[in-house]
Amino acid sequence: MFQQVSPIERIKIFFKRREELQVLILVNLFVWFGIALVSNFAFLFSGPEAASTGTSKELVRSLITDFLAVPANTGVLLNKPWTILTYMFLQIDFLHILFNMLWLYWFGVIFIQYLSQKQLLATYIFGGLAGAVFYIAAFNFFPVFSLARETAVALGASASVLAIVVAIAFYVPDYTVHMLFIGPLKIKYIALITILIDLMMLSSGNAGGHIAHLGGALWGFAYAKMLPEFDPARLLNVFYRIDFNNKGKRKSARFKVHKGGRPLSDDEYNRQKVLKQQKIDSILEKISRSGYDSLSKEEKEILFSNSQKNQ
Repeated sequence: MFQQVSPIERIKIFFKRREELQVLILVNLFVWFGIALVSNFAFLFSGPEAASTGTSKELVRSLITDFLAVPANTGVLLNKPWTILTYMFLQIDFLHILFNMLWLYWFGVIFIQYLSQKQLLATYIFGGLAGAVFYIAAFNFFPVFSLARETAVALGASASVLAIVVAIAFYVPDYTVHMLFIGPLKIKYIALITILIDLMMLSSGNAGGHIAHLGGALWGFAYAKMLPEFDPARLLNVFYRIDFNNKGKRKSARFKVHKGGRPLSDDEYNRQKVLKQQKIDSILEKISRSGYDSLSKEEKEILFSNSQKNQ
């Protein structure tokens, strides 16, 4: 048997689940990789002069951005309404997608410890929409943007990710993480510092991006305060009732049945699923520290049972 789980194996285990958090990361990575691939092919088929100046790659990226990024100009937006959704999955620069996906992973893992994957997806989508609304409203209201709004566009997952960060930070404000060189820090302070940075950067060259971030942050805060009385994630229920792997047949998403026959609500079912996954993660962490032989008989049985279900 193996003695430890390598980083590559951990990545495989994480993405094998194919739940909402994993799918969001994969979609963002797929879009970024696709743009990079097309840009590089454009470079290969360009002339020497265009290749030396990089104009061929820039042209491809400009065309893709024009089609998928959300415009500040409302007239242009009316002709491309899909961009209010597509922009939140669009990153061009490597560092942009790297930091967005790291934050999505770190805070997404914390998020699903307390809330469901469906709520994570809803926070991502609605946070991104709030970011787009703030961005468009700001460029059409504040005089400073009067010249820029004709051609300005917004792109990136930052508003969606910040919505998740702020939502979970104010849902469990005393949750503590250990920061390198800093030590233990409550996530509410991480969220507040991030918001403060965006406020301080409003006069920077990326003012529109920081305004969109603030829109996502506001949605995240509002969402944390709405729960549990009102949950906008219920608006996604219509999609969760469709079994796309069974030719569109509808399935019941309201209750799951426990082995003892008692029906469980979505919240109860998701809570049990989260607790089970936390147990699996703790076992894998123990293997990485001390090897497989350090597991108890019960832990080995849990790991074996989980691996059989995933086959």
